[in-house]
Amino acid sequence: MKDRINDVQTLLFQDDGVIPNHPSLPVLLYKGVWAKDSSRAASLLSRNGWGNSWINGVFDYHHYHSNAHEVLAVVSGWVQLILGGEHGQTVRLQAGDVVVLPAGTGHKRLDASLDFRIAGAYPGGMSYNTRTGKPGERPEVLREIQEVPVPDTDPVYGQEGPLLEI
Repeated sequence: MKDRINDVQTLLFQDDGVIPNHPSLPVLLYKGVWAKDSSRAASLLSRNGWGNSWINGVFDYHHYHSNAHEVLAVVSGWVQLILGGEHGQTVRLQAGDVVVLPAGTGHKRLDASLDFRIAGAYPGGMSYNTRTGKPGERPEVLREIQEVPVPDTDPVYGQEGPLLEI
C-alpha cells in the first residue's frame, strides 16, 4: 500500500473567492495507473464503487460540483486542465491517468487532443450538480461541500487505495 500512496500526487487548493475548492481534502492524481486499460475506465470505476458514470469531455469553463466528489479517468488522448480556479494549477493528463476531485474543486479544459475522451464517476453513484461560482450560490455551496462524506472506496484500487489512506 505504501508504494501506491507514494505514486499518487496530491494538490490542495484554497478558496479563491469564486471557486471554493475543498477546505481539507486534496486532489489526488494517479499518473499512468490504467495505461493498459484506459478504454475500460468506466467499468473499472464501477467495479470500485464509483458510478453514475459518463464518457465525454470536460467543460471549457471553470466549474465544480458542490454536492459530490468526482473522479475523471482519461480514456483516450490527452487534456490540459486547470484545477483550483483561475489561479490554480495546470495539469496535463493522458490516457491511463486518473484524477479525484473533492467536492468544490474547480476544473476547466484548456486544451485537448482531437481523440480526447474522459470517463467521469461519483462515489456510490451519487448525483451531482454543476456550479460555476456565481455569488448567490456561495452560502449554499459552502455548506454542501462540508456535508459530502469521504468516499467508502478508492476509485482505482477499491477497498484499500490511497484515497482511503490520504
